Amino acid sequence: MRDTIVKPRRPSRRIQVGDVVIGGDAPIAVQSMTNTRTTDIDATVAQVHRLQQAGADIVRISVPDPASAAAMPEILRQCSVPIIADIHFSYKMALAALEAGVHGLRLNPGNIGDRTRVERVVAAAKERGVSIRIGVNAGSLEKDLTEKYGEPCADAMVESALRHIRILEAMDFFDIKVSLKASNIPMTVAAYRKLADRVDYPLHLGITESGSRFGGTIKSSIGLGLLLADGIGDTIRVSLAAEPEEEVRVGFEILKALGLRHRGVNLIACPSCARQKFNVIETVSKLEERLAHIHENLDVAVIGCVVNGPGEAREADLGVTGGYPVHMLYRDGEKAERITADALVDTIVAEVEQRVARMRAEKQQDGD
Repeated sequence: MRDTIVKPRRPSRRIQVGDVVIGGDAPIAVQSMTNTRTTDIDATVAQVHRLQQAGADIVRISVPDPASAAAMPEILRQCSVPIIADIHFSYKMALAALEAGVHGLRLNPGNIGDRTRVERVVAAAKERGVSIRIGVNAGSLEKDLTEKYGEPCADAMVESALRHIRILEAMDFFDIKVSLKASNIPMTVAAYRKLADRVDYPLHLGITESGSRFGGTIKSSIGLGLLLADGIGDTIRVSLAAEPEEEVRVGFEILKALGLRHRGVNLIACPSCARQKFNVIETVSKLEERLAHIHENLDVAVIGCVVNGPGEAREADLGVTGGYPVHMLYRDGEKAERITADALVDTIVAEVEQRVARMRAEKQQDGD
């Protein structure tokens, strides 16, 4: 068994978002959110489809106004991935989204009006078997909590979450998951750790407003990585100021790096140095682009020299080691054939696609 720093998964109750199970021993789900105007049905549906193709298990769509709510039935009709409606302040938008057929709600029950309004939303959600995510954000904590603690902090976020949880529990509603997001990594990690010891609801992880594709990826990898290695987390969203599909790809890379979930080709590549016998950076960039459509789990090693190359290639499904004037292709750890630099990318892509085709055929046979 390989070494691991990942602790056993925190026990949590299981809930459903459409046909996706969250919590328990279910796979950690990867989510993202559309950034199109919800009223632009064609653009929103197209983005949902791209997110699904990228691997998103669940997609969240903002429903801020009646026109957006009116668009939801048609959006749902054209999408097969579970959809969560993002609701702020308006219980009417929550009811309209539920009527449209959404598979989940993201709202804070204390922010949508008096108890009667909350009860109407909870009753409608319970009737339809729809779960609710309580989304606490450090930037929008209740005024009395910021006054109590002086500033946003982990304890304030946990108290806010427990306050909203108790509202739903008092209404006999327990299909709940919770998020505690801040742009500050230590605050976010501390808040999740504290709440994880207090409740058994599944937790949705994220570092909010984390920044650009580059900076946000680093911040999210650190924050989510710390929590996931602790066994905390049942769904994740990587929040980036980038196209939503990038959030999904980064999310899966974080999970793959910790051995928690596998999807797509895992490219093992050297950082390149003066020993390289082909352009590693260019080769890896091309392979990432041309293998993005592969969903199956494969390890492909791309190493520019013979120092570490053979060892990495022996552990991978496919590998290439730089040589001169030709390079060595490995299949399942064994030397297979020599290839030239100009054929390198095409050869690896063809090898991966052939292997995936065999895997799919075998899977179909087993299913028959």
